[in-house]
Order: sequence, then C-alpha cells, then structure tokens
Amino acid sequence: MTRPTLEVADILRAQSDRFLDRYRSSFDFQQLKAFRGIQRCRTAALGGHRDACLRCGHQAISYNSCRNRHCPKCQTQARQRWLAAHERELLATSYFHVVFTVPHELNVLALDNARLFYDLLFTASAQTLLEIAADPKHLGAKIGVISILHTWGQNLLLHPHIHCAIPTGGISSDHRRWIRPRYPFFLPVQILSRVFRGKFLAGLKHLYRSKKLRCAGPAAALADSAQFTKLIRRLHRHDWVVYAKPAFGGPLQVLRYLGRYTHRVAISNHRLLAFEQGRVTFRWKNYAHGGKQGQMTLVATEFLRRFFLHVLPKGFVRIRHFGFLVNRSRASSLELCRQLLASSSSAPAETGTCQIPSESSTLWHCPRCGAAMIVIQRFTATEISTCAYFDSS
Repeated sequence: MTRPTLEVADILRAQSDRFLDRYRSSFDFQQLKAFRGIQRCRTAALGGHRDACLRCGHQAISYNSCRNRHCPKCQTQARQRWLAAHERELLATSYFHVVFTVPHELNVLALDNARLFYDLLFTASAQTLLEIAADPKHLGAKIGVISILHTWGQNLLLHPHIHCAIPTGGISSDHRRWIRPRYPFFLPVQILSRVFRGKFLAGLKHLYRSKKLRCAGPAAALADSAQFTKLIRRLHRHDWVVYAKPAFGGPLQVLRYLGRYTHRVAISNHRLLAFEQGRVTFRWKNYAHGGKQGQMTLVATEFLRRFFLHVLPKGFVRIRHFGFLVNRSRASSLELCRQLLASSSSAPAETGTCQIPSESSTLWHCPRCGAAMIVIQRFTATEISTCAYFDSS
C-alpha cells in the first residue's frame, strides 16, 4: 500500500494550539499522551536511527515511531506481532463473525465511564454467547470467542460495539464430541439480542446502584434515579442490534479477518482526502443507507475532537478471549478441540495452510536493491538537534 499524502499527524501539528486551547481542560492523561505521541511520531523529537543495506551498502536515516496504540502509523508491526503470536491457536474449521452494539442513548455514560462501560460490554456479549451456546435447545456446547472492541463509527462519533470471531461449533459437555451448529448463523440472532440487552442493562443498573457510574456533563440528568430508571425502561422496549455474518472460511481467512480488526484506530490515514482552510475531508460509509460511500467534511478541531474520543483508558485490554479460549486453560482446550475436530467425520478439509508474514517482511527494504535494511546507529533527540547532518538533510 502506498504512503498516504495526508496523515492525522499533519492535521494535529497544524491545529495543535487551537485544539488544545479549546479542549485541553476536558482531556485526560491518556488522551494527552496519545496527542503528544501522534504529534511527535517519526519526527526528530523522538530520536532516530541510521539504517544500512547489507547488500549494496546504501544508508538512510529515519526518525523513531511513537508506538502509541492509537497512532494510525504505528499499528502494522503491532498487528503482525499479534497475529504471529496467535497463529497456532486457530482451529481447522470455519469461523463466524458476530457483532454486538449498544444503543446510542447510552453513549453519554460511555464518555465518562469508559473502563466500566466497555468492561460491561465485553462481559455481557461474551456471557450471552456462552449461555445460549450451552443451551441444548440451540447448540449444547462450550464455545470459544475472540472479542475485539471498537468504539467508533465511520463518522468518528462514539459507536461502541464488539466484534466476535467464533469457531463453528463447540465442545460437548462430556468432552467427547465436537458439536456443530444447527442454524445458518450459528446461534439465533433474535435470542442473542434479547439476552444481551437483559445482561447489559442488568449490569448497568448494578453499577448505578453501587454508585460506580459517574453521571456528569451530558449524562448529568441521569444522576436523578427517576430519569435513569426511565431510560432503562425505554431501552428494554426496543430490540438491540446483534449482527451475524455467515461462516467465513478456515484459518487463513480468519487471519485476514482478524488483521482487519485487531489493531484498527478510529480512522486510517488512507481515508483522509484533503485538509484545506482548516477543514478535513475524509471517506466514510453510511451504514444507515446501505453502506453508501461518500465524503464528509469537518472543521479540523471537530475532526480531532472525534478522533480522541476513542483513546482507551490506560492498560485497557481491547482484545479478549472467552469460553474454551480463555487464557488460563487455552492450551489444553485447543488440544482437545483439535482431537475432536480430527475425529469428526463432518470436519471440513482445510486445503490451505495458515501462514503469517515473517518478521523480516515488515522491515524496511533498500530502495535501491530491495534487500533488508538493518539499524547500525541510534540517535537521541538532542543528538539530532545538534547534528549538522540532520540540518542539511
């Protein structure tokens, strides 16, 4: 993929003073850390290194990356490392894709209670899948779930939802069979929606009664228990969105799918089209109108405000595993799954192998001969600022 001509960092550097004057008082530490990281990413402020080609001797100097997980430029290698680490955990079966979304009326609570709100979203969606799958009326098996949190919509506004990748089937209660689903979409979507709604709202009421929810700013009205109860009752009367896609192939296809979702940020640099006269134009899909593609233009400060809505709390884990994929017993459960799948006469044959690009494929290659470039010297920011070579380049 070619390098984009416009980046979020370009907009941030041009509008940083104006943006901070307006929004710094509402920024938390993690948002400010992401702000500074993206602003300085691959600039002299973070230091640099000299690379050399092992084949032809060509040398070049590069600036360091910020490695902030919210930076659009720093996700490729992080994604490759994650996929490589989890490559061997994929099963030789197809996978389903299920998405859980909360109503937009709850966004005001997510803004000031990000950690609690997103933890609840993980828990309620996973418990819903595990509970319905365990019911003999639907599947009667223990399943595994990889859950990935996204907090944005295509317009960059808050839109919390969970993407789930689920192996097609699960382990029987006696651990002797691999049970396959009887529904085209793995589990009945309408039932998933109702159970998810009940579990999420029950968890939200518990947090409220425990006085753990912060109701301030746009959510200030919900500090009144009568208003909170009214909201809960209204949300109980409507169906919640749970979306399921058909099975999408074996391990190789799953890796491609996970690669698209695991390390995304609110917007990639490749969606940016223009930055002119303090306004940003970017591509977006309007899913309310069938995914129709179009262009959206925002004032730069509003664009940045929306972008930083999606900075997660410190240490918050946005990729989680449940069911037989839970961390504490994953290795033994996967070994059992492989045995059961191998002995299942209905197990689909896998014609491809699951391959992750090697670490070397993510390295910078020589622009002259194509060989790998290696680091031969590192520079601090101070050394760069006092070095005539950098000034002349």
